[in-house]
Amino acid sequence: MSFCGKRAIIKGMYSPKFSINNEILKNIGIVEACREVIDNAPLLPYYEKQFQQDAIVRTVHHGTHIEGNELNMDQAQRVLMGENVVARVRDIQEVINYRRVMELISEVQNQTEEKITETFIKKLHALTVDRILSPEQCGIFRSTQVVVRNSQTGNVSFRPPPAIEVSYQMAEFLHWINDVDKNAMHPVLKAGIVHYELVRIHPFVDGNGRVARALSTLVLFEEGYDIRRFFSMEEFFDVNAADYYKALQSVEAEDGDLTQWLAYFTRGLAIELSKVKDRVHKLSIDVKLKDKLGHQIILSDRQIKLIEYIREVGYLQNQAFATLFPMVSEDTILRELQELMKNGIIKKEGVTKGARYVLAAYASS
Repeated sequence: MSFCGKRAIIKGMYSPKFSINNEILKNIGIVEACREVIDNAPLLPYYEKQFQQDAIVRTVHHGTHIEGNELNMDQAQRVLMGENVVARVRDIQEVINYRRVMELISEVQNQTEEKITETFIKKLHALTVDRILSPEQCGIFRSTQVVVRNSQTGNVSFRPPPAIEVSYQMAEFLHWINDVDKNAMHPVLKAGIVHYELVRIHPFVDGNGRVARALSTLVLFEEGYDIRRFFSMEEFFDVNAADYYKALQSVEAEDGDLTQWLAYFTRGLAIELSKVKDRVHKLSIDVKLKDKLGHQIILSDRQIKLIEYIREVGYLQNQAFATLFPMVSEDTILRELQELMKNGIIKKEGVTKGARYVLAAYASS
């Protein structure tokens, strides 16, 4: 099945066809609520940087893995850190390239000049496929017909427009991107449409999916939805790639209607931001402690979990260790608790196995 879809044309201009259903409204409501929490959460610089680095690793890994890259998350992270990894040269180069693409997206985010042009998209592509495709194919619209086949069955799953139409359709598409009224369309919907349409046109011989996802991210960033650059839509797409491709294919099945695709796209952003919001909420305790203790304390993930447990239950006893951390030794947990007591965040009541750990008065508010 192809997911090239049909386009609605009004006076020679691309005009996407979709409806705003209850699911899309619900998803955008969740996105807005999460955005508010994340953008305004007090976080120490250490965690701000950590969140952004984590999002980059997930974006680069999943954004290439969905295209067949064989590196796992750990290997991708090591490549990004400049370490040597024994793997296919192409896989390593794809990870390096997509990191450069994400860096470019961040660099241009705050520039005022028009960014989404044919030249810029070709630059994104050239970075994406650097040292993977031949130089004459990097950043150049395809001049031949291409098809995408199912790697397992060999059947043609995608047949994009003829090469002769690529330049025309891209010009029409870019006109829409830069002309659409920002007040008339929610940025999340615009990002989803940009993602789909670039995949549909398939302007390059290879690397179209990565360019489409990067461009979609840029649309979110430049329209005020960078959300501190903490999220990775690529992870949502890659975790169940079959659903991703099914959602793309739904557009042609629905005679060019993007509603099902946009429901899927908004659901992905809502899920990803909800996970980020929960992490941000837990980590914001650091700032509250800094204000009350007068100095910065960096909490480990286990320490955060211990504090959250005590806040919910009211106390912690040794018997709960195995439930909280089934794969961690009791001695390790006790060391974490000792560090929290040393910093005055919790206190111990009692001296036997029945002793309880509770929050210090200033940490319980």
